[in-house]
Amino acid sequence: MAHRLSERASDRSSLEAGSTETDAGERNSVSTVTVDDRGAVAYAAYGDPDGTPVVALHGAPGSLVFGQLFDDCAREHGVRILAVERPGYGRSPPWPDRDLADTGSIVAAVLADAGVDRAGLIGFSGGGPHALAVAATHGDLVERVDVVSGAPPWSRVSEKPAVHRFLGLLATKTPSLLKGLLRGQTWAAGRLPPSFVLAQYTTAAERAEISADAAACVRRDFCEALATHREGFVTETRLFATPWEVSLAAVERPVRLWHGDGDANAPLEGARRLANDLPNGDLTVLEGAGHLTALLRSREQVLREHGRSDGK
Repeated sequence: MAHRLSERASDRSSLEAGSTETDAGERNSVSTVTVDDRGAVAYAAYGDPDGTPVVALHGAPGSLVFGQLFDDCAREHGVRILAVERPGYGRSPPWPDRDLADTGSIVAAVLADAGVDRAGLIGFSGGGPHALAVAATHGDLVERVDVVSGAPPWSRVSEKPAVHRFLGLLATKTPSLLKGLLRGQTWAAGRLPPSFVLAQYTTAAERAEISADAAACVRRDFCEALATHREGFVTETRLFATPWEVSLAAVERPVRLWHGDGDANAPLEGARRLANDLPNGDLTVLEGAGHLTALLRSREQVLREHGRSDGK
């Protein structure tokens, strides 16, 4: 039997790294559910409580604060966002020997706990592979999938960004060193302006497009993700650098990929190949968008289409 615990997010500071900011997302109820006796995962609800359910899968690193980026837009379009925090991030303790295929069981437990039979999926950046894994292993729970700025299999990228090669090497060879670097970054992120975190995902031109509220949310998401645990990022960095444990051919649900042609973190070439590898993949290229700005530009259309998926 799954164990469930609810708490108020404001009862536990999500910014243990030093920031004292709060927002509506941090005041939402946070639920924790145990998955198949493997361990606990936390999730929070945003948007319309009675809306069409959509599971939001954060990037790497990321946390349930990610759902706040969708909150207002989700309310407008009648969507209930369930933002899941994967093991080793934020409030979700690490799991030993986790792989991509485990995400299907995590989402299944969250949906059962939330009283949902089927849901849409949105996977951003490092959450993209997890969204596809859920669709491949638990397709009966999935309505449709949107992957935004998604990380493709490394085998489908001919020129991997240098920072990804470096992080993959650290995660595989010296994970303790990577955890130490992450601890230092989290400490700095909690004390410096949001631009410190944004610089990891955006160019100066892109940052001019991002609102102060969105920038602050991205920083909170980063701090929440790494304040307690660093294992989630280390585990997933290692997973992304190796062949995926799930078959893309098993993804039968429609998948819409949204990708900026200026994305330096996940180059467009990989998204094009990923779309071709999926049985029902469709790629929308956002002109002039980068890794994060592709998410901010596409979220309204993505949520509008999910809100219509139940016949509204």
